[in-house]
Amino acid sequence: MGKRVNWQAISFQVMMMLLGTFLLAFTYYHVNFQNGLSEGGFVGLALLGKYLFDLPPALSIIVLDIPVLIAALFLKGRKFIVNTLFASLAFSAFYELCEQFSPLTLNLQANLPIAALLSGVFTGIGAGVVLRVGGATGGDDMLSLMISERSGLKIGTVFILMDAVVLGISLIYLPFTETVFTIMAVLIAGKTITWTVNCGKQDTKVLRVPYAIKEKTARA
Repeated sequence: MGKRVNWQAISFQVMMMLLGTFLLAFTYYHVNFQNGLSEGGFVGLALLGKYLFDLPPALSIIVLDIPVLIAALFLKGRKFIVNTLFASLAFSAFYELCEQFSPLTLNLQANLPIAALLSGVFTGIGAGVVLRVGGATGGDDMLSLMISERSGLKIGTVFILMDAVVLGISLIYLPFTETVFTIMAVLIAGKTITWTVNCGKQDTKVLRVPYAIKEKTARA
C-alpha cells in the first residue's frame, strides 16, 4: 500500500505559509514602502546593482536565487524547494494585492522608530512562521537557513549580518536616516525570527524526558 497523505498536516502547513507571507507582504508594503524604509538581503543587492550598474532588479534577483535554489535542492530536498516556491508566489501575490487594492495608508514618517519596530516585529513573525513550517520566502531566506544549520549561528543572527552588510553598502545611495531605521528594523526582525522559529521547541524536548522515564518505569 502507498504511503497515506496527511492532508490535515499539509492543510495546516499551507495555511501557516499563507499567513506568514500575507503578514510579510502587508508589512513590507504598508510600513516599509509607505514610510521609505529600505530593504536588505537579495532585494537590497538587486537595488544596489540597479544603482551602480543599471541592472534590472528582477533579473538580478533571479540570478542571485538560482544558485541558492540548486544548493538547497541538494541540501534541503525537493519538498523544501516546493514549499519555498509556493511561499514566494504567495508573497508576490499578496504584495500585488496590497499595492493595487489596499486603501490603507500608514504614514509614520514622523515616527520612524515606531515604523522600524512594527516592521521588525511583523516581518520577523511572518518570515519565522514560513521557516518554521518548512519553507522560505526567497533565496536570501534559504541561504540564511542553510548557513545557520551548518554554522551553529541562530538564524536571526545570520539574517541580521547579511542585511546589515547590504544596507551598509547601500548607504552610498540611500538616505542615511531611513537606512539607520531600516537597520534597526532588521535587528528587531532577526531576534523575532529566532524566537518564532524556536518558540516551544525546547519545552517540547524537556517534556519528553519525564514521559520516557515514566514509560520505562511502567515497563519495569
